[in-house]
Amino acid sequence: MNAMTEPLLFKQGERELVRFETHPAKYQHWTLTVEGDVARLKLDIDEDGGIKPGYKLKLNSYDLGVDIELHDAVNRIRFEHPGVKVVVFESGKDRIWCSGANIYMLGLSTHAWKVNFCKFTNETRNGLEDSSRFDGLKSVAAVTGACAGGGYELALACDRIVMVDDRSSTVSLPEVPLLGVLPGTGGLTRVTDKRKVRRDLADIFCTTSEGVRADRARDWKLIDAYAKPQQFPQLVAHEVEALKKQSTRNGPEKGIELTPLGAKIDDAGYHYSTVDVQIDRDARIATLTVSAPAAAIEARPDTIAAAGANWWPLKLARELDDAILNLRANELEIGTWVLKTRGDARLVLQADEVLEAQKSHWLVRETLGLLRRTLARLDVTSRSLIALVDQGSCFAGTFLELALAADRTYMLDLPDAPDAAPSLHLSAANFGRYPEVNGQTRLQTRFYGDEGTIAQLQSLQGSPLRADQALGLGLVTLTPDDIDWDDEIRLMLEERASLSPDALTGMEASLRFPGAETMETRVFGRLSAWQNWIFIRPNAVGEDGALKLFGTGKKARFDWKRV
Repeated sequence: MNAMTEPLLFKQGERELVRFETHPAKYQHWTLTVEGDVARLKLDIDEDGGIKPGYKLKLNSYDLGVDIELHDAVNRIRFEHPGVKVVVFESGKDRIWCSGANIYMLGLSTHAWKVNFCKFTNETRNGLEDSSRFDGLKSVAAVTGACAGGGYELALACDRIVMVDDRSSTVSLPEVPLLGVLPGTGGLTRVTDKRKVRRDLADIFCTTSEGVRADRARDWKLIDAYAKPQQFPQLVAHEVEALKKQSTRNGPEKGIELTPLGAKIDDAGYHYSTVDVQIDRDARIATLTVSAPAAAIEARPDTIAAAGANWWPLKLARELDDAILNLRANELEIGTWVLKTRGDARLVLQADEVLEAQKSHWLVRETLGLLRRTLARLDVTSRSLIALVDQGSCFAGTFLELALAADRTYMLDLPDAPDAAPSLHLSAANFGRYPEVNGQTRLQTRFYGDEGTIAQLQSLQGSPLRADQALGLGLVTLTPDDIDWDDEIRLMLEERASLSPDALTGMEASLRFPGAETMETRVFGRLSAWQNWIFIRPNAVGEDGALKLFGTGKKARFDWKRV
């Protein structure tokens, strides 16, 4: 079995698990075509192709399976078609562009399934914007028909939105009036922060279920341009040409093949070549161990391209991303993730040097983008992250970012054997290569933008930092010695596991992104928190809630108290 044949939902013993790896040969809902430097992603959803039974994906509505395909398709454009400059999103159905997340799927789903679905959808949309901002992959939504809810949120994630003016096509965010929930995959924040729609107009838009037609949509900044049906293909072509000029992508027409990851999944965890996840179900802990390369990585452009998907930095990024997704969706009770590294720090630093030296090469650029998005996925994960710097660790450069993403970092001190003690290593990778969703580096976030501290740390690049030095510099939380290490780590992890997971999620999300907000931190913090609360309120999901009663002909009965 491989990614071309394995189902997205499968049985592992008595458990039902989601798989996030797929292949275009398996797509049920998207068609990817590439014509020179333009890719077209056409959404034509198979209404009988839901990832779970019990609902039909009518009106081009989507579920998690549709978004898994989209995530895969965009990654294939990035790596298999590096010459593409613009992606055009289209509909394969008449008079319907996309009606958003399937309501019946949401009504049948558990709270956890809804939340994980929304988070993954958020990250997929954010990934489009990330690729545009950093890597020059532009996108345009060519809207033909009703574009509602999550469908419009996909359009909002594109650089440009154009719509056919046929007097029936509309854009809308109808979640509040129809379902009693929010446009929770970024609709509210993108309408204001990205499209700059005035607050009072946004208020009307988000409480109007019938949607807004082309002329008013443009006047309100909800779209960028529109045209009559006869002129619409020319309008799309004009937008594509304009976006091509903005693109900085310079890869060849043919890239590399994203071959199957070959992960082994069993009751003990998730096992890859560079990442291993061991799960202690009694303690509710997952230990993620990330391994350094076994030898110096390929450094010349020709050898990098020849290595393809087996190039160590790319393999690491793909495997770590897949592991995070699998743990989040499939291991809901595993509330603490222990982050470890193993191998030679010098080889991690050598890999960082190659990434820096070859960053203009298309494959290196896309690999850096995937590493950046994967680390950002870790940042917004609602699990306690604990990094352990012990013997055999290699928290250097890119690997040090894992520790900087953690809620706490413990570093082993060996006062009687300093030469055998673990060390940390700063590199250029820690000073701008992997910004968080708040736009800052993890060091800037950690030290609240203190320029003096950042400058001091920059001067220490390449120097091994022992436990006492790392503690003094504020890079780690505590440094138990070898006598106390086992007991202190055990007690800390037991205490963490005893705390309320809801309270921890709220605490961690608040502490990880201090200071000024960005659109992305608002999506994952403020908006997601409100949506999660609304998803468990009776006005939405109670027996008489709007989400539960949608499509039945019955009217929702609300508890009118405002709290």
